[in-house]
Amino acid sequence: MHPNEALFANEGFYLAFAQGDVDAMDRLWSANPSVLCVHPGWPALTTRAAVLESWARILENPSRPQIAFQVQEVIPMGSVMAVVCYEQVEGAVMLASNLYLEEALTVRMVGHHAGVCANPPTLAEAKEPRLDG
Repeated sequence: MHPNEALFANEGFYLAFAQGDVDAMDRLWSANPSVLCVHPGWPALTTRAAVLESWARILENPSRPQIAFQVQEVIPMGSVMAVVCYEQVEGAVMLASNLYLEEALTVRMVGHHAGVCANPPTLAEAKEPRLDG
């Protein structure tokens, strides 16, 4: 998998969130029954079923927050690509790591972890994404 493929899938993740598209979120996540998702303040979700149920609850909520994101870095990790992002959510800045792998010739998400960043840069200060691994 090329880093740009992970970036494209990452764009799809944030687009699905912005549009409240549960079906797109479902298609994005790996078919593997074991994945990892940690929403801010939630316990770890470690099964595909629990992750997708959480996204359905979040995305179907008409008052879900809007997220602006900026990619900080793409980190190749063997067969997995980690995309590190800063997210602006309701005045707070979160740091998120999104993990992707190639599955059945498609890039799929296998992990998402977001939490408050105590000392974030302003988004304008965040460096350009590192794609060279």
